[in-house]
Amino acid sequence: MWLRLAACAAFLVVPVAYAQTGTAPSSTLSLDDAIARVATTHPDLRIFDGRRQVLDANLASAALKPPMTLGATIENTLGTGNYRGFSEAELTVTLAGVIERGGKLNARQALALANIDTLAPQREMARLDLLAETARRYLAVTAATKRKSIAELDIVQRRRAVDAARTRLTAGASPESVVLTAQAALATAELDRDRAIADEAATRQNLAALWNERTPSFTVAAGNPLVLPELQSFNALSDYLQNTPELAELAGVERVREAQLRLARTQATPDLQWQAGGRYNRSTSDVGFMAGISIPLGSARRAAPGIRAAEAELAMTPIERESLRIDLYSALTNAYGNYSTARLEVGRLRTDVIPRLEKAEKAAEYAWKAGAISYLEWSQLQAQRVEASVRQLQVAVDAQAALIEIQRLTGQPIVASGTTTP
Repeated sequence: MWLRLAACAAFLVVPVAYAQTGTAPSSTLSLDDAIARVATTHPDLRIFDGRRQVLDANLASAALKPPMTLGATIENTLGTGNYRGFSEAELTVTLAGVIERGGKLNARQALALANIDTLAPQREMARLDLLAETARRYLAVTAATKRKSIAELDIVQRRRAVDAARTRLTAGASPESVVLTAQAALATAELDRDRAIADEAATRQNLAALWNERTPSFTVAAGNPLVLPELQSFNALSDYLQNTPELAELAGVERVREAQLRLARTQATPDLQWQAGGRYNRSTSDVGFMAGISIPLGSARRAAPGIRAAEAELAMTPIERESLRIDLYSALTNAYGNYSTARLEVGRLRTDVIPRLEKAEKAAEYAWKAGAISYLEWSQLQAQRVEASVRQLQVAVDAQAALIEIQRLTGQPIVASGTTTP
């Protein structure tokens, strides 16, 4: 079934990357907490309750038969001669109605029920979209926090470089320009930290806006976005696309169009109009019964354009389904490819690039203090290490975003058993 996961379990993978250890304080917001708040408060989900009331009212209206009409006619009054007064008046009282033919009542009810059936997959689509957006905004907060940590580590390194430069300046081993350059590098690192702090505050505000919290008082759960699990095979994930709410909604649209065609075809069968009543003649005090029946002509001809339009609408459904399947498959292919590539890059940066840059930086620090290399060479290695860490984080964030998109598309647990990170 397309109703695949409960609200808070829709993104089981993402909390893996942000798992907490120990007991979190009440002000700490986990991804599951954020998802629960959005699932219970966001108007995009609550609005479906109102839509259901509208559709239920439409169903009740569709079940009503045509109303009967009570009429009265007085003739031969207020005229001239014998008709000057009411002495020759004739009063006719009638009851008229319509007998629907061709199954119009059942067709209307079927159409109303089909519209109701489309509401559930529409709500599920909105729910998955909202949960994905929640996960993305939560990820943005976590990424900003991680960037702040990288900047703070760089600040520690840069301060050590400033202290070393001052020591060498005092000893006469380095010019003042080295101290000034080291201080400029430290100021840049502090600027990066301040920017990350501002980004963290902005992303927290953006996350809290999903449940209309104006002044966020929470912190996000500590975690590591660099943790990237191994996924199920692409073929296994693509199989989930057959049960998406998007396709379920289109199936509902097809049923609506079938009901519309059925209703349009009923218009080709004319309804039977009847009338019955009695007539009273004042002058003779006679009473007579009257009855009549009528059928409109040309109903089939008038209904033909509506039938053709409904048939054309229904004929588009297989084309729309094929297009939707292509779009879903393409989106999954793109997200899966992006995730796999990013996961590989994060792993290579972690195992090959960053450790070597860290060793090179330490070696350069010793070499500079010994006077074997210039400060610029050491500073460049420091910058390369920071750039590699920032690049690793950005690639990991891109991978997590792709992971969220895969989860949104499939709505299924997508982590392979025995998962390991690269």
